[in-house]
Amino acid sequence: MALILPLISFLIGFFGAEALKPCRSFLASLLARLLIPAVIVYNMVFYQQGSLWLIGFSFAASLIFYSLFYCFSKDKLRALCFSYLNGAWLGFPFALAVFGPKASATIVALYIGGSLFGNICAVMAVSTAKQDVRFIIKNVLLSPPVIALSLAAVLSMWDFSAFEHHPAVQWAYALNKVLVTFSGMCVLGMWLSKVRIGWQDLRRSLMLICSRMLLAAGLCVGAYVLLPIPHVQLTYAVIFMFFCLPPAANIVALETHYQGTGHSAKYIASGTIASAMIISIYGLLLHFFMQF
Repeated sequence: MALILPLISFLIGFFGAEALKPCRSFLASLLARLLIPAVIVYNMVFYQQGSLWLIGFSFAASLIFYSLFYCFSKDKLRALCFSYLNGAWLGFPFALAVFGPKASATIVALYIGGSLFGNICAVMAVSTAKQDVRFIIKNVLLSPPVIALSLAAVLSMWDFSAFEHHPAVQWAYALNKVLVTFSGMCVLGMWLSKVRIGWQDLRRSLMLICSRMLLAAGLCVGAYVLLPIPHVQLTYAVIFMFFCLPPAANIVALETHYQGTGHSAKYIASGTIASAMIISIYGLLLHFFMQF
């Protein structure tokens, strides 16, 4: 049942791409600037233990992925596609579909860390010009996740714990999660309907995601041993799923703006299909062998 909404949303976007084209930018902007920040504020105000460590872990892991890939390939764009993941459009819908609402706090923290990495490193990776430090700081501070974190920090000065289970709050949060899933999967469907990839592209993406999964497994073991992240199966299952995600969709927009090319579009499209395949298998195996 949990997969019905993501599947229907994807099919609406895929087959209705032409009719819904005027709505694509609106849905993407709504998702990035309102719906996901609302999830961040909710989860940080009603803070769950280990969230700050998860944010730091996600940021550090993305930096490690970027550094390792660049050391071997010397290709900043492909290194960015390997390390800056689509936590917004796909991370939330996939996590909610595979794990349910209990995964929200974990995926929020992982998304924040990955988004901070992306906002700091993405422009530097695709631009040939040296970036001013003030520009980078401004770009980070004005990003929706940081604005949402700042708002949550202000709200956290008061104790709202009594309102966490209020029917109105729970209804609004449940509606927001539905809108997150619909917007993300619908935009994905519209986007993939226009991109054509070959078997070589898909095989390359499968190999890259599998290699990232191996690295992620080692990082998860290290986090389990060294970091004060709660030793809960669900938390580490969501972490591992996060590192199966494809490259962030806005990489191609940055590449087009700074380099005048769109090479990352194929990486993102093939990575998205490969990621959907891997996460689907991963989710089925998890639900077959254990219950969260």
